[in-house]
Amino acid sequence: MNPSYSLEASNLLADKDISKGKELILNAILKHSSNLTTIRPPISDLKQEYQETLQEFSKLRGANLLYPYLGSGIGNGPLVELIDGSVKYDFITGIGVHFFGHSNSKLIETCLDAACSDITIQGHLQQNIDSMGLLKILTSLSHLPHCFLTTSGSMAVENSLKIALQKQFPANRILAFERCFSGRSYMLAQISDKPYLRDQLPMTYPVDYIPFYDPKEPEESTKRALGALNKIIARYPKQHALMLFELVQGEGGCYPGSKDFFVSLMSLLREHGIAIVVDEVQTFGRLPEIFAFQYYGLEEFVDVCALGKLSFVCATLFSERFTPKQGLLGQTFTSTTSSIRCSTEILKMLLHGGFYGPQGKIAVLGGYFKNKLKQLEARKTELLCDITGVGGMIAFTPFGGNKQKISQFLNNLFHAGVIAFSAGQNPLRVRFLPPMGIITEKDIDNVMEIVEKTLIEGI
Repeated sequence: MNPSYSLEASNLLADKDISKGKELILNAILKHSSNLTTIRPPISDLKQEYQETLQEFSKLRGANLLYPYLGSGIGNGPLVELIDGSVKYDFITGIGVHFFGHSNSKLIETCLDAACSDITIQGHLQQNIDSMGLLKILTSLSHLPHCFLTTSGSMAVENSLKIALQKQFPANRILAFERCFSGRSYMLAQISDKPYLRDQLPMTYPVDYIPFYDPKEPEESTKRALGALNKIIARYPKQHALMLFELVQGEGGCYPGSKDFFVSLMSLLREHGIAIVVDEVQTFGRLPEIFAFQYYGLEEFVDVCALGKLSFVCATLFSERFTPKQGLLGQTFTSTTSSIRCSTEILKMLLHGGFYGPQGKIAVLGGYFKNKLKQLEARKTELLCDITGVGGMIAFTPFGGNKQKISQFLNNLFHAGVIAFSAGQNPLRVRFLPPMGIITEKDIDNVMEIVEKTLIEGI
């Protein structure tokens, strides 16, 4: 490009009026968000109106909300304000989306820049240059040479499966782990090991399940999984196209695997020419390495990888050998311009914020949170057990896994000022996906104080 010529888009963002406007907006947001310093109960005068709004919302939606949560549009890091005036610690972050919390000034500034763009949403037919930078970062981080952007985690996984199934045709069977959760699209509901997700839906893809890793029996569980995998492969020779891996089971109960476990299975899959697809929609960015497959040292095995949630823009990464035929992948929307720019900014913040490695913020804060739970377990063994997780994915089993008690506990915890969520089944568990990008040990201490008090009240 001729250096003497500058694009009008660059001139626009450098315009003094734009800079002044952004400064005014950011200062105003900071002034008001900084007033949210701790949890608080609902405002009495807003309670009735809030309940009526929730009822209307549920009616329009066609189903009740999982929580009586309607945000006001402002927060302060881990704290979020609802439209009933209450302020709560958000330790589930939209099931892992809001890694940098609420009203993050850097992301708001990025959105303001995006608002000056010529289009609100970008598509695969017409993409702005914003997407190029995002593709470069994701392929560089993953060492997978190709990346296809998409609007949701489900679509990212769907595209991963399409790529692998096309490459492996005519093999069409899919391998997955017991307790896995892949998404709620038609195809992914058939893979997710939750029967109610596919109740009364016709089955179109054969799926075979392998038992997951058990940290209490590492060698035995690995042998069980290998035995099951060998048996299934022998039963359906050359019919399996791929195995879909969750390296930490999120919806399944927040259970991590191990490197030896995964290497054993992936090596066997390699021997039989079965593709290895990794689902990083929930794990991406939340472990002590930015990709879970890197944390477990599995780079040599990964053929295709899906990511999403905290990245805002979701994506499917794939190796050269799995490059799909022209026309297999495509959709109208890539994502919004604000999401694309925020995704790029989030990745830069992650890479330059000291989050990764054994002494990175994720490992340190995740370890601190787990230790606080273990201390509580030691004091109150009747309240909780089976504390699991890694990095920013943490869960435990209270009340012996009693579904009714846990559901009530989560509801009580919400009203006490902490938002968590359930995971797993038989037993049901309590799960946290905290905003690791902005929390402190003090925030964890505050949350744990409320957790302990609410657990004791629930006995």
